[in-house]
Amino acid sequence: MPTPVSVLAPQASDKSEARPIIEVKGDYSFWYGENQVLFDLNMAIMPRQVTALIGPSGCGKSTLIRCLNRMNDLVQETHHSGDILLHGKSIYDPAQEVISLRRRIGMVFQKSNPFPKSVYENVAYGLRVSGEKRKGVLDEAVESSLRRAALWDEVRDRLHTSALSLSGGQQQRLCIARAIANEPEVILMDEPCSALDPVATGKIEELIHYLKRDYTIVVVTHNMQQAARVSDRTAFLYLGRLVEYRETEQIFMNPEDPKTEAYVSGRFG
Repeated sequence: MPTPVSVLAPQASDKSEARPIIEVKGDYSFWYGENQVLFDLNMAIMPRQVTALIGPSGCGKSTLIRCLNRMNDLVQETHHSGDILLHGKSIYDPAQEVISLRRRIGMVFQKSNPFPKSVYENVAYGLRVSGEKRKGVLDEAVESSLRRAALWDEVRDRLHTSALSLSGGQQQRLCIARAIANEPEVILMDEPCSALDPVATGKIEELIHYLKRDYTIVVVTHNMQQAARVSDRTAFLYLGRLVEYRETEQIFMNPEDPKTEAYVSGRFG
């Protein structure tokens, strides 16, 4: 059995940025029923960086990202060992309210999933669910979120038209705006560009660069070039195990593990 990879937090000159925002620790493992899909993971995700998860289909990338905000709780007969910490506190603590956790760790899915509502109501939805009714607050939050998602100029005159009338790339940025409106600390993106054309993909990648100034981003991608372009650190998973996790440039230019080198060079996967 391969030796589990233990990845410590990188050194940082700014002490406020030196602590991980998320820690996967205690040889974290995860099962769907009797099927174990993650094995002995240990990794630290740093604030205001983009962390890419790469690896062949079925290696556990999407499972891991869904563990980070407990989306897998929605699947029956799952269990785990080890722990995941957010700011040093377990996300599995009985006192941790799951809806609150998912506001702090937002999610953008592979296929854009706008609600069958107006552009405005898509962005305002989470705030309304939280009890916010003041129109001025909602208006400000919608505009701010759409601006941060680089979508405001394209939809400012279409706020009350159906979100389903937007292009695929616009819908994906709308979903990002919807996540931002809840003021999360972390944004999880599960292959956010897989269904988009190159122009729309480029806009999402530019947006990721912009957003990391304020948010921690974890992105799952099959696209090696995309991982190299957008991420600060890259984790390579294979058969549910963390093979290598380092700065992106090192992963692609000087990988330590032969399996990583084979994958990033296109020899398998």
